[in-house]
Amino acid sequence: MPRVSDLLLTALAPAIWGSTYIVTTEFLPDGYPVTVALLRALPAGLLLLLIARRLPEYGWWGRVFLLGAFNFAIFWALLFVAAYRLPGGVAATVGAVQPLIVIFLARIALGSPVLALSIVAALAGMAGVALLILTPEAALDPVGIAAGLGGAASMAAGTVLSRKWQPPVSLLTFTAWQLTAGGLLLLPLALWLEPPLPALTTENVLGLVYLGLIGAAFTYILWFRGISRIEPSVVSTLGFLSPLTAVVLGWLVLDQSLTDLQMIGVVTVLGSVWLSQFAGLRLRRLAPSTAGRP
Repeated sequence: MPRVSDLLLTALAPAIWGSTYIVTTEFLPDGYPVTVALLRALPAGLLLLLIARRLPEYGWWGRVFLLGAFNFAIFWALLFVAAYRLPGGVAATVGAVQPLIVIFLARIALGSPVLALSIVAALAGMAGVALLILTPEAALDPVGIAAGLGGAASMAAGTVLSRKWQPPVSLLTFTAWQLTAGGLLLLPLALWLEPPLPALTTENVLGLVYLGLIGAAFTYILWFRGISRIEPSVVSTLGFLSPLTAVVLGWLVLDQSLTDLQMIGVVTVLGSVWLSQFAGLRLRRLAPSTAGRP
């Protein structure tokens, strides 16, 4: 089973990502999903690149840009589309399919066994997220649903490939490469698809700084660290903590109440994360050459 310190540090990333929905809706200008994703990725990536002072070697450029596309460019663009077009509960519930996708992608890319326990943990987490934040009155926008599913698939591919491709550099450098690559891929899309941003308010700037420095640079260093040490199927279930954090923030900041169903959802989500740890232990025993690779 992964060390507790590795799990806690990795879990901190999705816990912080849970604030993305409230920051997006309360602090950012409406209607600029690609531009917002660009401003979240590229400045943070360039800042880390200045600190790292190292560029990828020749054989890594293609991989870095592919990882930047899956983990940031595609994922964040679709994430913001889903956040703008769907209620937060629907967007998070659709995105909760990601751990299930990771299980089968890890089988294809890493040769990891598909365990029934892993599938049960992923399905339990999806059910818990639905109980936690999905309401009967939630609107189902087709474009938003498609964006949420596409974002989940993109993040799943990025998680698995980040485990498969581990360059001999620091986590800060690896994160800097991917953030910068993702931002560069988003730049032409933002210029082509969206009009220029209006004059930013202080709240807009604070929201973008938070999403870039804390929600991107800091958290993705922790996330990639976890991917390098923990099985992808286990790491991905930690993502269920993101909607859990969103609900807690709504309760603390927006004075929202918690229903009995939501409390059951909290227990179910935490139970799915706990269950996935045993699936990860089983994976290590069945495929030590893959699951234990640093």
